[in-house]
Amino acid sequence: MTRALVRMPRALSIALVYVTARAVTALMLVAAASASTAGSRFGAAATVGDLSLGWDAQWYWYIAVNGYPSTLPTTAQGVGENAWAFMPLYAWASNAVGSLFGSWGVGAVIVSLLCGYLACLVLFRLLAPRTGRIAAFWAVVFFAAGPLGALFQVGYAESAFLLLLFLGLDALVRRRYGLLYAIIPVMGFVRPGVLAFALMLGLVLALRWWRRRTDPLSSREIVHFFALGALAVAVGFAWQVIAGIVTGDPGAYLETELAWRRNWSTGETTGFLPFEGWVSAAQFWFAFWGLPPWLGVVVLVLLVAGFGGVLLRGPGVRRLGPELRLWSASYALYLLAVFFPQSSTLRLLVPLSPLWGAVAAPRGSARATRMLRVGVLALGLALQWLWIWNVYAMGDTFWRVP
Repeated sequence: MTRALVRMPRALSIALVYVTARAVTALMLVAAASASTAGSRFGAAATVGDLSLGWDAQWYWYIAVNGYPSTLPTTAQGVGENAWAFMPLYAWASNAVGSLFGSWGVGAVIVSLLCGYLACLVLFRLLAPRTGRIAAFWAVVFFAAGPLGALFQVGYAESAFLLLLFLGLDALVRRRYGLLYAIIPVMGFVRPGVLAFALMLGLVLALRWWRRRTDPLSSREIVHFFALGALAVAVGFAWQVIAGIVTGDPGAYLETELAWRRNWSTGETTGFLPFEGWVSAAQFWFAFWGLPPWLGVVVLVLLVAGFGGVLLRGPGVRRLGPELRLWSASYALYLLAVFFPQSSTLRLLVPLSPLWGAVAAPRGSARATRMLRVGVLALGLALQWLWIWNVYAMGDTFWRVP
């Protein structure tokens, strides 16, 4: 059956996969809405529409309607949670589409659904030359029906960011650098993460320089890498500058991000220190689970080392090519530098989705490969339901926030 689907026009076969995955997710959301109680964030009479426009979607709606505050809200602990933590383009695009239907929420869901489908198409195009068409097709299946599949049909910016990210990676791999001058600025104002793209560009340039005898690196390409890297860095810091100018507080953006971190920290949050968040979070979570905090740091080190080992020598990973592996390393390093791991961690890992290509790679016999792929799909759907159940049906405590 897989071979028959792969032989179809790509847009049609992936549409069949995507629509099926979205129908399954919709059933899960219906079940979650029905199970919602008075103790949930959404109440006992929740609808799928409530769930689709809950949590961060409320912030995007606020931005579309009210814009950004010129005065930062404050609490007893410092700057409070506010809209500056969220980039504007998804909110504005949803507003433009929603104006056709008289509803921002309808526009948000349409933008997420459409961007998710297009991201599937680009992911297949990105992976097929490296993994083969069948493995690339299965990678799209895992991507569309995976643990965070619900993000493709709720008011979150992830699917729009993923579309732009995959387009950017595809342009880089095909060495169509001109497209990146348009993609990078848009990507940078949809969701944070463009600084990781800047790091990847630097690493790819270093690798190309190292391999220049077997893979010639022209002066024109070097200029492109430097220019695109500078552009990505400028875009990556531009939002901090804009927030500082509008509010009159140079630290407005970082202080806003720290407002969310205070909800998870047992001590005083005095400022941003790169890489400190993961160490603090490891200790926080292990203490929360009744385990020695130092053990959390040990586990963190093992996880980082294990991930690095997978990128270097993991089964199926090497065939993804240097650009996708360097993107995965760059984004992981970016998260280590800026993020405080909490309930949103799984959602923040979605930009690593090109690694589905390694998961979908053949393993041993055809039967073993088929069993593995079916097992991964089943596990992905089970985890998706577990995620939806916790953050939408339950949504009653601090660790059930998407």
